[in-house]
Amino acid sequence: MDTALRPVVPPLPAVVRLPPGQVDVAQEFVDRLRAAAGSFAAAAGAESAEVREVVPPARHRRARCRVVLRTGDRDELDLTFLGPVSRPATRPERSFEALVQEWLRAEHRTARTGRGAWLVADDEAPDGRAVDLVTWSTAAGPIAG
Repeated sequence: MDTALRPVVPPLPAVVRLPPGQVDVAQEFVDRLRAAAGSFAAAAGAESAEVREVVPPARHRRARCRVVLRTGDRDELDLTFLGPVSRPATRPERSFEALVQEWLRAEHRTARTGRGAWLVADDEAPDGRAVDLVTWSTAAGPIAG
């Protein structure tokens, strides 16, 4: 007789299918940022970029994206970006991925120095700091298109 205790495993939730024509906005956000890795590398002048983490915005949390840039000499720069709370911008030039690309073109070299009001404390970032894109884009003014 087997008397070993077995853990109680709750049943998995049922798969929820969206009605035809509806898009999972959160998944679309994640897919867009992961697909933008090559653009992030180009904007930073890096050899490659990997999007390691994406958290879509919600009513109670800010958007978050962690990007690791690699240069030709295999040096790495691990950056965490914070975006707005709520839905993505309706204007493409103000989308989260567009702001990340613009910041990388303009500012990524300053990330190592720790300068800029847009660098904020963040316990979840690998180095304890994150780029606040909302603060930066407000200070930087309109994005050139």
